[in-house]
Amino acid sequence: MSTLPTASIAVLIPAFNEAATVAEVIAAVRRACGCSVSVIVIDDLSTDDTAEVARNAGATVIPLPLQLGAWGAIQTGLRYALARDYDMAVTLDADGQHEPAYVSALLAPLREQRADVVIGAYPARASRARRLAWRYFRWLTGLSLEDITSGFRAYNRAAIGLLASREATLLDYQDVGVLLTLHRRGMRTCEVPVPMQPRAAGGSRVFDSWWTVGKYMLQTSLLCVARVGHGRRSDLSDEG
Repeated sequence: MSTLPTASIAVLIPAFNEAATVAEVIAAVRRACGCSVSVIVIDDLSTDDTAEVARNAGATVIPLPLQLGAWGAIQTGLRYALARDYDMAVTLDADGQHEPAYVSALLAPLREQRADVVIGAYPARASRARRLAWRYFRWLTGLSLEDITSGFRAYNRAAIGLLASREATLLDYQDVGVLLTLHRRGMRTCEVPVPMQPRAAGGSRVFDSWWTVGKYMLQTSLLCVARVGHGRRSDLSDEG
């Protein structure tokens, strides 16, 4: 099977008030990947020392003048990667849930040109609310991915270009809307099983209560109906 030559890789870490964990996440990326990747932290208008801590840990920091939320911060990072001609980008959280040791596992299908997007999947982490949301959106969209909301992902240059474009702007969340955008453009998406750790601090901003789950499901349902219509079949799968 053909493989890509040595590629330039950006590791993008969106962060909001993650001063307690971001330095260790950056260090873990360095331990796993050495100097072969660029580590970029997108600071989503934190009110703590996230930006300073990340900069002192050796990361490039992009400070946002307005709070954009997780997807807005990630898209900013993808635009940075596109403008600087990176071949691949990996996104992971700043709270310590994602294990940088598995970055290479996510990159492998991209290097082998078997996928355009790879999702680090750990469905077992899902709470009852999260499982309900996943099941509902698989039914609504036809997506067959197991872990719809994982932020541990790898993108090749084609996917970076698409998700950095205006077409992918103004999405509230990085999951269903992004997956539908990728699907509409024929991007090949696969999943790689990975372990995940509990959050070192704080909690999910999407699944922290039934109220936020309901709001998320309503907003994303409207997006799904507007973009694909009810029950449209998807060829996304977890096959490499």
